[in-house]
Amino acid sequence: MAEAEPEPSNNSVVAEPRLVICVGDIHGYIKKLQNLWSNLESQFDPQHFNAATIIFLGDYCDRGPDAKKVLDFLINLPSKYPNQKHVFLSGNHDFAFAAFVGVLPEPQNGVSFKEGWKKYEESEDREGWYKGEGYENMHLQGRRWAGHIKARFNTIKGTEYQGSIYDAGPTFASYGVPHGSSDLMKAVPDDHKKFLADMVWIHEEDDVCIEDEEGIRHSKETHLPKIEGLSGRKNVWDIPEELTEKPTIVVSGHHGKLHIEGLRLIIDEGGGFENKPVAAIVLPSMKLVRDTDNFLTE
Repeated sequence: MAEAEPEPSNNSVVAEPRLVICVGDIHGYIKKLQNLWSNLESQFDPQHFNAATIIFLGDYCDRGPDAKKVLDFLINLPSKYPNQKHVFLSGNHDFAFAAFVGVLPEPQNGVSFKEGWKKYEESEDREGWYKGEGYENMHLQGRRWAGHIKARFNTIKGTEYQGSIYDAGPTFASYGVPHGSSDLMKAVPDDHKKFLADMVWIHEEDDVCIEDEEGIRHSKETHLPKIEGLSGRKNVWDIPEELTEKPTIVVSGHHGKLHIEGLRLIIDEGGGFENKPVAAIVLPSMKLVRDTDNFLTE
């Protein structure tokens, strides 16, 4: 999140704005990720691209067939592009994956994860929460993620469920185990578990620029505490009131839509659907790049 300010007008030499790229939800589609990365790399000179800040907006797993390969790709980026800055946000799917394999930190207030089941226990039977090895003090989302939902069809998305309410079946399969099997806890390699444990829920980036009708505007960090509007699904299309006094760029994925309105950017054009693209937005230009773009013909 960043407070946006117009660039001062003077005759001094101004350094080229830093490249910041926000990558939308990938959902287990390695080919889409590889194509998107190639398209991004082709659009910028190597010096500029290799010094870019790349912020991945989360939801790396589920729905698509290659979650394991997606995590391999992301984990290897820092060694392949050592001068880039990489930020890996946790989507709700990734959080649930982390919960199932047991890499979430214990609650600091001394309350067990089991306490979190009570509020939603009326959904346990319908969603078929996981009851296998290690479930006794598992976070609720881990149990839902590895569960077996009774309904076969998701009427909201118009698709069939893939194992659980999270569509986690393909993620299990990518590691070579059946959906809902505790064998996944052993099948996930240590570097993947570390990646899941190290993801961040929210990230503030200083000195981000955007280009609009007012020209190039620079930014400053807001350093605000947790904001309710960014912690759930209420009013997600809007910028929370706390951030309107000092205009702030707010970027997220997750919602299965591409929404660009002022400084509020939601970059999840694919939504985990096989026939929809994975997109990224480039700052300061506000240019959208997709895995389906064919820049060679332009």
